[in-house]
Amino acid sequence: MAGRFNLSKGKLIGLGVVVVLVLLAVFFVEDWQQLWTISSAPDNIPIVAMLFLVPFFTWLGIKQSRANDRLIVALEQDPKLAKTSHRKAEPWRPGWAKEIHVWPYLVRIEFLAAVIVTVVLFVWSIVLNAPLEEPANPNLTMNPSKAPWYFLGLQEMLVYFDPWIAGVVMPSIIMIGLMVFPYVDSNPLGNGYYTLKQRRFAVGMFCWGFLMWILLIVIGTFIRGPGWIWFWPGQTWDHNAVVFDKNVDLHDWIATSRIGKALHLGFLSANPFKFIFGLLVVGGFYILGALFFHWLMTVDFKKLSLRPLRLFPQDAFEKKLLARTSLLQYLTFQFFAVSVLLAMPVKLILRLALTIKYVWVTPWFNI
Repeated sequence: MAGRFNLSKGKLIGLGVVVVLVLLAVFFVEDWQQLWTISSAPDNIPIVAMLFLVPFFTWLGIKQSRANDRLIVALEQDPKLAKTSHRKAEPWRPGWAKEIHVWPYLVRIEFLAAVIVTVVLFVWSIVLNAPLEEPANPNLTMNPSKAPWYFLGLQEMLVYFDPWIAGVVMPSIIMIGLMVFPYVDSNPLGNGYYTLKQRRFAVGMFCWGFLMWILLIVIGTFIRGPGWIWFWPGQTWDHNAVVFDKNVDLHDWIATSRIGKALHLGFLSANPFKFIFGLLVVGGFYILGALFFHWLMTVDFKKLSLRPLRLFPQDAFEKKLLARTSLLQYLTFQFFAVSVLLAMPVKLILRLALTIKYVWVTPWFNI
């Protein structure tokens, strides 16, 4: 029993980091009433629940994946065991059925899950009032005016992209990409069971995109206040606050910088140079992004080391999967990965840290 609760060095460090972050968060909260008002709003209850449910189910999935990975290693090292094993991390003894019927075993679990969810929804609907408001009044506009929580990610994207890109292009790319990815995936393993060893890159990319979308929702809920101004969680929302951030385009930012003035780069602010400059920047971004994702596809993180400068150790399993991938599958994945998984956080950082609005300015569109 004592070994079950044994904390390793890594777990202790992780626990210490969590405790420090919680203490810092509590220390820097200025207005608990404001934070409670936001968190207790009926429309925000799903987001508050998501802050706890997403880490829990992520941990649960990783736990089951690691158990299956240990089983995979054991079966690979022992061919005799591989012939007799029931291929599950759960315990099994001789005489137990290796397969069970869908009825009643699986259906019973699904029925209990449906009953529990129904009870939760009933209690939820009784305890919390629906977030309904009075009829729309053009003379009284809510500030901040926020979309339902499941659309807050799109609303937050309007800060970083043109409306047609944030509202049409990016959602279309995300939906088409989710439909295309199963067809560009050349890995036949990992179907029907949790695994990290056999689906390292796919699981990592999914978590990256999923958590990034949740981050946009959290920002739109807890951080965006009146006038869609950035207020840290716990800060008092000041309806009279005015922000004097001057958003500039990348070519103007470079042309007016010290280096730009020293190198006489003022011509970047005029056509057709700003068009060509933006084209080169976006093209270079896609090239570097593709190289970055190719590195993630093939690198063996266990052999990665900075001391002997081993930055490109190859993973044999991932290289084998890449060899099975056609050029069309590879290019399709790279386009969607760079356009969504990499462009979104880069544009977010550029806008928030450097107040850069557009990277590529053209007469037809701005990116």
